Amino acid sequence: MIDTPTPIPELARRAKAATVALGVASTAQKDAALHAAADLLEANADAITEANAVDVANAEAEGMDPGLVDRLRLDESRIAGMAGCLRQVAALRDPVGEITEGWVRPNGLRIEKTRVPLGVVAIIYESR
Repeated sequence: MIDTPTPIPELARRAKAATVALGVASTAQKDAALHAAADLLEANADAITEANAVDVANAEAEGMDPGLVDRLRLDESRIAGMAGCLRQVAALRDPVGEITEGWVRPNGLRIEKTRVPLGVVAIIYESR
Protein backbone atom coordinates (compact mmCIF):
# COMPACT_ATOMS: atom_id res chain seq x y z
CA MET A 1 0.00 0.00 0.00
CA ILE A 2 1.20 3.53 -0.60
CA ASP A 3 2.09 5.68 2.36
CA THR A 4 -0.04 8.71 3.03
CA PRO A 5 1.85 12.01 3.01
CA THR A 6 0.42 12.92 6.42
CA PRO A 7 0.18 10.26 9.14
CA ILE A 8 -3.34 9.31 10.19
CA PRO A 9 -2.90 10.48 13.82
CA GLU A 10 -1.94 13.95 12.57
CA LEU A 11 -4.97 14.06 10.26
CA ALA A 12 -7.15 13.04 13.21
CA ARG A 13 -5.67 15.85 15.36
CA ARG A 14 -6.38 18.37 12.60
CA ALA A 15 -9.93 17.08 12.21
CA LYS A 16 -10.50 17.36 15.96
CA ALA A 17 -9.18 20.94 15.91
CA ALA A 18 -11.63 21.77 13.12
CA THR A 19 -14.61 20.58 15.17
CA VAL A 20 -14.84 23.91 16.98
CA ALA A 21 -15.47 25.81 13.75
CA LEU A 22 -17.69 23.09 12.34
CA GLY A 23 -19.69 22.93 15.56
CA VAL A 24 -20.96 26.45 14.99
CA ALA A 25 -21.24 26.21 11.20
CA SER A 26 -24.64 26.91 9.72
CA THR A 27 -26.59 24.23 7.89
CA ALA A 28 -25.81 26.00 4.61
CA GLN A 29 -22.08 25.96 5.40
CA LYS A 30 -22.12 22.26 6.31
CA ASP A 31 -24.10 21.40 3.19
CA ALA A 32 -21.70 23.45 1.05
CA ALA A 33 -18.74 21.58 2.58
CA LEU A 34 -20.36 18.22 1.82
CA HIS A 35 -21.06 19.28 -1.78
CA ALA A 36 -17.48 20.58 -2.12
CA ALA A 37 -16.10 17.25 -0.86
CA ALA A 38 -18.28 15.41 -3.38
CA ASP A 39 -17.09 17.72 -6.16
CA LEU A 40 -13.46 17.17 -5.15
CA LEU A 41 -13.90 13.40 -5.20
CA GLU A 42 -15.27 13.58 -8.73
CA ALA A 43 -12.71 16.13 -9.93
CA ASN A 44 -9.85 13.99 -8.61
CA ALA A 45 -11.25 10.62 -9.67
CA ASP A 46 -8.36 9.97 -12.07
CA ALA A 47 -5.70 10.60 -9.41
CA ILE A 48 -7.66 8.56 -6.88
CA THR A 49 -8.04 5.57 -9.20
CA GLU A 50 -4.37 5.84 -10.18
CA ALA A 51 -3.23 5.69 -6.54
CA ASN A 52 -5.78 2.97 -5.83
CA ALA A 53 -4.42 0.86 -8.70
CA VAL A 54 -1.06 0.81 -6.89
CA ASP A 55 -2.78 -0.28 -3.66
CA VAL A 56 -4.72 -3.01 -5.49
CA ALA A 57 -1.58 -4.27 -7.28
CA ASN A 58 0.30 -4.42 -3.97
CA ALA A 59 -2.60 -6.23 -2.29
CA GLU A 60 -2.76 -8.80 -5.09
CA ALA A 61 1.03 -9.26 -5.01
CA GLU A 62 0.80 -9.92 -1.26
CA GLY A 63 -1.81 -12.61 -1.90
CA MET A 64 -4.74 -10.79 -0.34
CA ASP A 65 -8.06 -12.60 -0.58
CA PRO A 66 -9.84 -11.58 -3.82
CA GLY A 67 -12.93 -10.51 -1.87
CA LEU A 68 -10.86 -8.11 0.22
CA VAL A 69 -9.09 -6.81 -2.89
CA ASP A 70 -12.49 -6.09 -4.41
CA ARG A 71 -13.46 -4.09 -1.31
CA LEU A 72 -10.24 -2.11 -1.70
CA ARG A 73 -10.74 -1.40 -5.41
CA LEU A 74 -12.06 2.02 -6.41
CA ASP A 75 -13.31 2.84 -9.88
CA GLU A 76 -15.23 5.74 -11.41
CA SER A 77 -18.54 4.15 -10.41
CA ARG A 78 -17.57 3.65 -6.78
CA ILE A 79 -16.15 7.16 -6.53
CA ALA A 80 -19.35 8.54 -8.05
CA GLY A 81 -21.27 6.52 -5.45
CA MET A 82 -19.19 8.02 -2.64
CA ALA A 83 -19.83 11.52 -4.00
CA GLY A 84 -23.52 10.72 -4.30
CA CYS A 85 -23.65 9.59 -0.67
CA LEU A 86 -22.09 12.88 0.44
CA ARG A 87 -24.78 14.74 -1.51
CA GLN A 88 -27.47 12.57 0.07
CA VAL A 89 -26.20 13.49 3.52
CA ALA A 90 -26.27 17.18 2.52
CA ALA A 91 -29.90 16.75 1.46
CA LEU A 92 -30.90 15.42 4.90
CA ARG A 93 -32.46 17.70 7.47
CA ASP A 94 -29.82 19.06 9.85
CA PRO A 95 -30.68 17.73 13.32
CA VAL A 96 -28.26 20.00 15.22
CA GLY A 97 -30.11 22.21 17.69
CA GLU A 98 -33.28 20.13 17.62
CA ILE A 99 -34.84 19.63 21.04
CA THR A 100 -35.86 15.98 21.26
CA GLU A 101 -37.26 16.01 24.77
CA GLY A 102 -37.85 18.49 27.55
CA TRP A 103 -39.42 18.80 30.97
CA VAL A 104 -39.62 21.16 33.90
CA ARG A 105 -38.33 20.06 37.29
CA PRO A 106 -40.41 20.81 40.42
CA ASN A 107 -38.04 23.70 41.21
CA GLY A 108 -38.82 25.30 37.83
CA LEU A 109 -35.57 24.26 36.13
CA ARG A 110 -36.19 23.38 32.48
CA ILE A 111 -34.25 20.34 31.24
CA GLU A 112 -33.92 19.68 27.50
CA LYS A 113 -32.24 17.06 25.39
CA THR A 114 -30.80 18.90 22.42
CA ARG A 115 -29.03 17.37 19.45
CA VAL A 116 -25.47 18.59 19.18
CA PRO A 117 -22.67 18.11 16.63
CA LEU A 118 -21.14 14.65 16.88
CA GLY A 119 -17.48 15.55 16.48
CA VAL A 120 -15.02 13.67 14.31
CA VAL A 121 -16.13 10.61 12.39
CA ALA A 122 -13.57 8.76 10.30
CA ILE A 123 -13.49 5.59 8.31
CA ILE A 124 -10.28 3.68 7.96
CA TYR A 125 -10.25 0.81 5.51
CA GLU A 126 -8.03 -2.04 6.51
CA SER A 127 -8.22 -5.61 5.34
CA ARG A 128 -5.78 -8.31 6.22
